Amino acid sequence: MSNLMNNPSSAIDRAAQSADKAITSTQTAANQAIDGMANTAHKLQDDAVHLTQRSVDAVRQGSQHLRESALHAKDSTLGYIKDEPVKSMLIAAATGAALMALLGLMSRSRSHH
Repeated sequence: MSNLMNNPSSAIDRAAQSADKAITSTQTAANQAIDGMANTAHKLQDDAVHLTQRSVDAVRQGSQHLRESALHAKDSTLGYIKDEPVKSMLIAAATGAALMALLGLMSRSRSHH
């Protein structure tokens, strides 16, 4: 304590240096935290871009598969109609009659409510 009394400017200098070190340390920690948050934000953005691209690719592939399946079904149906025209007409007529009967039942059940 006598040393403090003998040389007060030295104690003030040491206190100022300690304060400077604390400020520098705090700035460094803050900069590191900001850098970490920025890196995390960039990673999240990159992940979102990759996820979006994968989703777009999956939708595109699904659409292509659906288109191919529809073309195959169309070709199969046309081939069956060409090979079996009488059966095709009977199936179409039976399907139409079943749909009309179903619609008739549905409209009657709605009119009773």
